[in-house]
Amino acid sequence: MTRPLRIGTRGSPLALAQAAMVADALGALGHVTEIVPIVTTGDVVQDRPLAEIGGKALWTKELDRALAEGRTDVSVHSMKDVETIRPDSLVIAAMLPRADPRDRLIGAARIADLRDGAVVGTSSPRRAAQVLARRPDLQIVAIRGNVQTRLAKVARGDIDATLLAAAGLDRLGIAEGAPLDDLLPAPAQGAIGVETLAARAELLPLLDAIDDEATSRCVRAERDLLAALGGDCHSAIAARAVIDGEAVRLDAEILSADGGEVCAGSVRLEDGMTPGHLAADLLGRASPALRAMFGR
Repeated sequence: MTRPLRIGTRGSPLALAQAAMVADALGALGHVTEIVPIVTTGDVVQDRPLAEIGGKALWTKELDRALAEGRTDVSVHSMKDVETIRPDSLVIAAMLPRADPRDRLIGAARIADLRDGAVVGTSSPRRAAQVLARRPDLQIVAIRGNVQTRLAKVARGDIDATLLAAAGLDRLGIAEGAPLDDLLPAPAQGAIGVETLAARAELLPLLDAIDDEATSRCVRAERDLLAALGGDCHSAIAARAVIDGEAVRLDAEILSADGGEVCAGSVRLEDGMTPGHLAADLLGRASPALRAMFGR
């Protein structure tokens, strides 16, 4: 290209850090880039849970429009914030090597260490259900805002604890929090994706050169599970795929909102086994009330 490759991104500190990682990866291959911050609805509306105001599209629709209007060439996303079904006009052409996919607990070393009735701030149905499954006495309150805002709420004592993605904290150079090894993360957590218009065929080889194959295989398996489950922003779904020899092993669970019901399972994606088989197994063992949280 005769001009810099324009990288569209949200304007939060974390999003800008992730866009810089993509710029560095492309720069290492000799490509000149320009980061273009885009204000998204999800950044503007901070007083309500995403599920109440449009879901994950609040993070992507303005970035999608910038691509369509030719104001940017690629978009950088946290893959956990990208809708499961994307327009045919767009393609996720690359993913950087995945960072730590775990959650970290801010405010205590362990969930078990929180005081009786402690207030945990999160707007994630998955995190809320997982916390309540372990500590039904805890109080869950919805909070929004960037990483720094959520950390400040704990520091001020507005809430006793919150859960944040380890990958985001690490990318911001924040060492706070205790990793939660016993909680499966959100599908695609820790992965950075690069999206472009499917019609921009000239960009696909350029982006393929920065794609991490193992990350792509695992994240696509987790997203295929989401699609097979038919969940939405109200559904509590946790999943993690890892490379296991020549295959991918996918672990997942679905939970009721109060954490009272948890259906967990695992599948090795070989010999015709797919994420859809795991989805069918989980839903087949779920109660009617839990199944009703999914579109299957």
